Amino acid sequence: MKDLIQRATPAHIVAMAEIHAASFPPREAWEEDAFALQLVMPGVFGLIHPHGGLLLARVTMNEAEVLTLAVAPEARRQGIARALLAAAMATAKRQDACEMFLEVAVGNASAQALYKRAGFTEAGRRPRYYADGGDALVLRAPLQ
Repeated sequence: MKDLIQRATPAHIVAMAEIHAASFPPREAWEEDAFALQLVMPGVFGLIHPHGGLLLARVTMNEAEVLTLAVAPEARRQGIARALLAAAMATAKRQDACEMFLEVAVGNASAQALYKRAGFTEAGRRPRYYADGGDALVLRAPLQ
């Protein structure tokens, strides 16, 4: 799985927006312009899996943050998210990040299980973080 992961470029923007739209409710899905803007920001890198997965992350100083991770519904439960997350953690570590953070919906048990297996633990909570009013857990993992 991880051998198929590529560094995202502007040529991947349409595919990234399509994956995101298939993976999130309409009010939470990012459009092409959001991906275009993110990919040119300092410290941001994107990863894409050709079977329908993407991850955007940012490294600032010695910290990294997952901005979004999405796998199209038809591509789920094949290890794509796990491979993308592992690749992002390795990429951030190579860029001298010591830890990685992310937010996950309190009700998203499958994503929480993925992150726990990757070494993430709860670091906080953001009340009413999502458009539907749901809370987010802030998770962190050391990059070793």
